[in-house]
Amino acid sequence: MLRKILEQLPFGRKLPKELEYETARKVLEKNQLAQRTDLAGREDSPAEMLYYLAGDESPKVRRRVAKNPHTPIQADELLTDDKDDEVRMELARKISRLVPGLPQDAQVKLRERMEAILEKLADDHLPRVRQIVAEEIKHSDNVPKSIALRLAKDLEEVVRAPILEYSPLLSDDDLLQIMASGIVDGAMAPIAKRQHVSEPVADAIVAALDVSAVASLLANKNAQIREETLDAIIDQAEDIHRWHKPIVMRPELPLRAVRRVAGFVASSLLSILLEREDLNIDMETAEILKKSIRERINLEKELGEPDEEPSGVSARQAFEAGALTDVDIAAAATARRNDFVIEALALKAAIPEVIVRRILEARSGKAITALVWKAGCSMRTALEVQKTVGHVARADLALARNGVDYPMDEEELRWHLQFFDVQI
Repeated sequence: MLRKILEQLPFGRKLPKELEYETARKVLEKNQLAQRTDLAGREDSPAEMLYYLAGDESPKVRRRVAKNPHTPIQADELLTDDKDDEVRMELARKISRLVPGLPQDAQVKLRERMEAILEKLADDHLPRVRQIVAEEIKHSDNVPKSIALRLAKDLEEVVRAPILEYSPLLSDDDLLQIMASGIVDGAMAPIAKRQHVSEPVADAIVAALDVSAVASLLANKNAQIREETLDAIIDQAEDIHRWHKPIVMRPELPLRAVRRVAGFVASSLLSILLEREDLNIDMETAEILKKSIRERINLEKELGEPDEEPSGVSARQAFEAGALTDVDIAAAATARRNDFVIEALALKAAIPEVIVRRILEARSGKAITALVWKAGCSMRTALEVQKTVGHVARADLALARNGVDYPMDEEELRWHLQFFDVQI
């Protein structure tokens, strides 16, 4: 008799607009996946129903419960241990947005329980879950500092970088301790990009001689760099072309620094210096620049070297002509033509350039190797890209198997790309 009544209920795949408790109860009795999924995602579903559905056999249902902002906290606590990764990812995204928005007068017990869930998710075994938490709370000053510090020291670059670059909870002392500890490789570059970088922090970045981090520091107009620290950068800069343009573009560049860089930067950059009205260049310095420009141009002509990186055919032009090869990408990587390599890999792998840059900035040998594999290139090229474009630490390089083969199977390669939301 009950089955007959249920079959006559006035709803099919979708539940009625106004959901009553009795209707929800009958959905569970009928045990139809489509209706349970609908119930799990509704804002007007009874709290006890959502708690019950948090233990549903279908991951699809549990994901909807995890995503639902009206799910009771008891169910959220249950889902932190869910065996389905995507359930915990949905929960991480929701909780990371809810905790910073809790009003200051929220019940103490509720706040403690919510923060405990967030802390557990920040310690999840899956890096993607921790990464979601880091991305969502990176700008917040209304989460426990202990969580921000934990994420800032995470072993995965994609997890720690958002916190190191943006979190207002990290003090200068915190940043200096993280850099000095040596436990977080690759921490310098995101710290160098922070909205405000103090002189002591800038000094520590430069002392580490991390090429990528110093380049980011120089390009950061809000970074406070002492004149003595800038001199130390210029001492090393002649052979590091990546630093030349950001040095030339530094605000309030001292005239002494202008005269020093005049001896080695490209003529086009010298012209930029000469034209910068904010520097108040005196006649003597202007003459030094003009002389250096003439000498540099003559030297470039004599050596047959271009003013800057060789351009030739762009990666897109070669790709559209069907002529972009593995050899071209490897050669560009060796020559440190980073923009060419990034565009080439994006085109060959059919991935947006912004994601390619994120993968390279993560400085993960395995992730970069997976990217080059996705682009259809050789392991030799993957190794070159790791070293010259990705600046992967020697200990973190993914090395070839048998000298030429990729060191991971396809499943693992795809797995590393999924961290960056790359669809395979």
